[in-house]
Amino acid sequence: MQTRFTPEQLSDPGIARSNEVLRTCVHCGFCTATCPTYQVLGDELDSPRGRIYLIKDMLENNRPADAKTVKHIDRCLSCLACMSTCPSGVHYMHLVDHARAWIEKTYTRPPMERMLRWTLARILPYPGRFRFALFFAKIGRPFASLMPDARLKAMLEMAPKQVPPVSANDDPQTFAPRGARKYRVALMTGCAQKALNTDINDATIRLLRRLGCEVVIAEGMGCCGALVHHMGKEDESHDAAAQNIRAWMAEDAADPLDAIVINTSGCGTTVKDYGHMFRNDPLAQDAARVSDLAMDISELLAKIAKSDPEGPLSPEMSRIPAMGPMRVAYHAACSLQHGQQIKTHPKDLLKRAGFDVVEPRDSHLCCGSAGTYNLMQPEISKELKTRKIKTLEERTPDIIAAGNIGCMMQIGSGTDVPVVHTVELLDWATGGPKPRSLDDPYDPAVPMLR
Repeated sequence: MQTRFTPEQLSDPGIARSNEVLRTCVHCGFCTATCPTYQVLGDELDSPRGRIYLIKDMLENNRPADAKTVKHIDRCLSCLACMSTCPSGVHYMHLVDHARAWIEKTYTRPPMERMLRWTLARILPYPGRFRFALFFAKIGRPFASLMPDARLKAMLEMAPKQVPPVSANDDPQTFAPRGARKYRVALMTGCAQKALNTDINDATIRLLRRLGCEVVIAEGMGCCGALVHHMGKEDESHDAAAQNIRAWMAEDAADPLDAIVINTSGCGTTVKDYGHMFRNDPLAQDAARVSDLAMDISELLAKIAKSDPEGPLSPEMSRIPAMGPMRVAYHAACSLQHGQQIKTHPKDLLKRAGFDVVEPRDSHLCCGSAGTYNLMQPEISKELKTRKIKTLEERTPDIIAAGNIGCMMQIGSGTDVPVVHTVELLDWATGGPKPRSLDDPYDPAVPMLR
């Protein structure tokens, strides 16, 4: 794609990067075939190609964002399926992130929208505040149908029926491995996940310790910054990221880390991009180090399984086959399969553990969660959720597994099939407790390994 940015414009690092991305696009339209919003809405401007044209026009002309551009950019899920499809390697993520930051700086949203976005940014990244808000949302949930704004209604409907108690495992500390130390890893405990489902981090810590990992919960670590980053709040997202970089680098300096483990794939995509986010910052070297160390939990487990084929992750050691066949429908989170290009590790690990793993039709399509998307774009999100649940339930699974808390909440709100994190099943297979969301028929019949 031809661009006409001036030398003065290109002196801005954000514009320079967007120019690089724009110039790789060849208008082929392959991205439209895998874009969820284009499939639902059928509008070219709600496809990656259409949004690219809108962004190019806005940035090249150095003009404030208008309502039309904002509407179509806001409708983007950032699922990044277009990046998996694009034959030219267009890095759409960096382009749309820059566009959102530009919109945040140049466009004044309607009062209600400003209030909702401000509220989400002030609550979701802070587990204590979020937990407090969930308590009141639970009270207000019976009255959701009376809400005049569809977004307020969605916020109440998405509130879980029960909020788990705080887990002490999320506090800063170090967990010793079971046996000799083979790896030293820092675990990102997340923000919303700590309020919505504490079982995921607990299962991750148990499993990693069983595999010989010393697990560090770093002092000063917090939200990865993704939630506000996708709202265009660049300064806030960078502040959150910088806090994490300093926390992890302090641990790495004290005793080198082998990995920074992330069990929420939405966070993982952002942390792996810290090197880009801080490329012109004094923290650039440390940020690049963090990005290099960052691994999805499935990446590390696949690495361990390969290096220790007869260890706890080996098929022979799994307790699952003794319980009878269990069909697991694997939902591939967009941030994992498109954002991080991790497609096989979770399925391979579940199969090794003895589960019968199946996938739904159109597994590349988003479930509609996408961070705060299901709260800010509830109509489109609901349509995508309905489609995703239909394709998952077609496989008649006993369990649905996913690697991202947002997807788990989205899918779980519309199906009676238990939805669990992949790591919970792998923890169970190697000696941990049965995931509490599963039914009694799967209660282990063999002694629990420690």
